[in-house]
Amino acid sequence: MGDLNIKVNGFNVRYKEYGEKEAFRHLLFLHGLGSSSDRWIDIPEALSRYYHTVAVDLIGFGGSEAPNINYTINKFREFVLDFMCAIGINDGMTTIIGHSLGGYIAAEIAIQNRKMIEKLVLIDSSGLLEKPTPLLEQYPDAAMSASPEKVKKVFEQLAAQNWRVFPILVDVFIKRINMPGAKVAFESAFRNSTTTQIGLDRLKKIDDLPTLIIWGKNDILIPLEHSNIFKETITNCSLEIVEDAGHAPFAEKPAIVCEVLREFLSYS
Repeated sequence: MGDLNIKVNGFNVRYKEYGEKEAFRHLLFLHGLGSSSDRWIDIPEALSRYYHTVAVDLIGFGGSEAPNINYTINKFREFVLDFMCAIGINDGMTTIIGHSLGGYIAAEIAIQNRKMIEKLVLIDSSGLLEKPTPLLEQYPDAAMSASPEKVKKVFEQLAAQNWRVFPILVDVFIKRINMPGAKVAFESAFRNSTTTQIGLDRLKKIDDLPTLIIWGKNDILIPLEHSNIFKETITNCSLEIVEDAGHAPFAEKPAIVCEVLREFLSYS
């Protein structure tokens, strides 16, 4: 099926869909700040051999519309729930796989809308930072400037090996951040996601939900120690650390992450 578009609450939303919608179980991929469904490369398609998979461009990002709204975590949570209903994966048999900002959103759905999901996967998730890390503080400046040099410098620090940052990643980011409303959406989402936290007491509410934490060992945007906080707080939780990977281990080590996901998902 590939690239598709749908109206959600009157706004145009881009997403990718693979596999049979009639499949018993669904996977929904949520990307991070300033990213899009493209960042998941071919992992959703690979897993569609076993599941119905969907990767969405969050409202305000990628190819989705960027309305002039306050991009709070709760607004993203409501958007994802509405999107799930719109495409018909609101039967409680969906695993949400969230990266960074997408992980924060996924965790909030698990806390507030537990019946909507079957399992939870958090990859280098935000939501526990007391304040932005030094690299995270550089990110909005690079994004607002739309400077290829600044964006490239930040992206290289996000990866474990800077040669893995291909020019097309920078080019696509620059193109999309210059789209109507994109900078406002980025700034609003950054501010709201870095000045709020999930809260450990609230995180404990999802202890009955099978959860997998995946973390890049060399992540300096959201350092590795945060993975242990998630692991120690969520009772029904396992942790996989990906060697030689930074903030987006699924992009640097897609085969390894895909297999880790497949193994976790295969357990009933």
